[in-house]
Amino acid sequence: MMDSKVSQPKVVVIGAGSLFFGRQSIWQMVHSKYLNNGTLALVDTDEEKLSKMVRLAEMVAKENNVSLKVEGSTNWRQVLKGADFVVLSFAEDTVKYRGIDCQVSLKYGIRMCSGDTIGPGGIFRAMRELPFIMECAKDIEELCPDAWVINYINPSTVHGIALSRYAPKLKSFALCDSHHMPHIKADYAVRAGIIQDRREFTKEIDGRFDFRVAGVNHFTWLLKAEYEGMDVMTPIAEALRKSAATENNGGDTGAKALYNDAITYELYNIFGYIPTCTAHTKEYVRYWQGLGKTKDAIPPLKIWETEDRYKRHEEMWRQVDDFITGNIPISDYMKSFGPDHATDIIENMVGNLGKRFFINSLNNGAVTNMNDDAFLELLSEVSMDGIKPLHVGEMPRGIRGMQELVLDTHELTAEAVVERSFTKLRRAMMTDPLVNSIHDADLIIKELLELEREIIPGYWYE
Repeated sequence: MMDSKVSQPKVVVIGAGSLFFGRQSIWQMVHSKYLNNGTLALVDTDEEKLSKMVRLAEMVAKENNVSLKVEGSTNWRQVLKGADFVVLSFAEDTVKYRGIDCQVSLKYGIRMCSGDTIGPGGIFRAMRELPFIMECAKDIEELCPDAWVINYINPSTVHGIALSRYAPKLKSFALCDSHHMPHIKADYAVRAGIIQDRREFTKEIDGRFDFRVAGVNHFTWLLKAEYEGMDVMTPIAEALRKSAATENNGGDTGAKALYNDAITYELYNIFGYIPTCTAHTKEYVRYWQGLGKTKDAIPPLKIWETEDRYKRHEEMWRQVDDFITGNIPISDYMKSFGPDHATDIIENMVGNLGKRFFINSLNNGAVTNMNDDAFLELLSEVSMDGIKPLHVGEMPRGIRGMQELVLDTHELTAEAVVERSFTKLRRAMMTDPLVNSIHDADLIIKELLELEREIIPGYWYE
């Protein structure tokens, strides 16, 4: 076990060119007094992107007068030695390949609004990313075996299961869309009528608000919402019903954003509990796949937009370039960004701050009617000594059945990729909740293997 005190933490980010996390990690490493005297080591196979991120990190550290040491390498082995934390956040050409996954699936009647964790998209993203994750895990075992490994790559559950099962000596957990950020619980408090504005949310209110969320990542549910012992699930649902009537009127019309409040309320109406990650959850259930014989009130899912995502990435890189060239003053950097889930947790662990976070890890009894090795997103106590999920209670019938099916799909996917088993790949696809035809599924596998030949490991073609 690592010494529970780390005075000059070394954080290695593998996939520094992953803009959604890379920029935030710089912010927190500079901002936090627990981290800014340590080392931030950035790794990316793209030398141009890597050099930009290293330069940016150095400029931000210098501007803010902190002693943060910045390293960069295109080879993770060169920087892993001495690491206390290794964050995995890489995804090569993910926009391109998620687009292919979504379009091929659509051809066979499977609609994916995100396509990176469930359905053929989730399975094939694991086919692309997990082999590299396991290679990296092997090198971590050799070069920094005491480091905490934080998987930030979707499908988060598949990769988390693989690390826990096939690299059991490593201390690892997985992250993705999170419920821990203060505004999430504050927003529910507003919906519940506890406060009028999220800015009124205090530690005292937080302590009185029993807010229990659990489930497979992207398929999580609010199972208990009580304020001072009074159930507030109904007013939260009522607020969602009201906002559903006006949502998307001139707002975000992206595939992941459309009809979320309406879908949330509809699922609450059926199951009696509120889904908390509807932008993804709506893809985990079959109701908005367009398979009904009659017209539903909520239309079928819109397909994930490849071109829009390319534009977003271009805008992000323009912003990085503007900071480096001085078009945007580097002094504005710390005002432009904020904390990130992974670096928040690292700060908490290093500083021994005693905060709780939503972590994807083994259930270990938190959800009492699911297996201890079920890989779930749960509020947990997190320290250098380990992850301790907090008690939730039972997963309700109906929701539990769907959770188990998703877990079976994820576990079979992890097994298929690590064991290089075509039999298990096919079994994972047939188990997946979005697949309705054996022949269609076989054709999807065949077409995706062909279209993604450049990035799928060669042994799948032998």
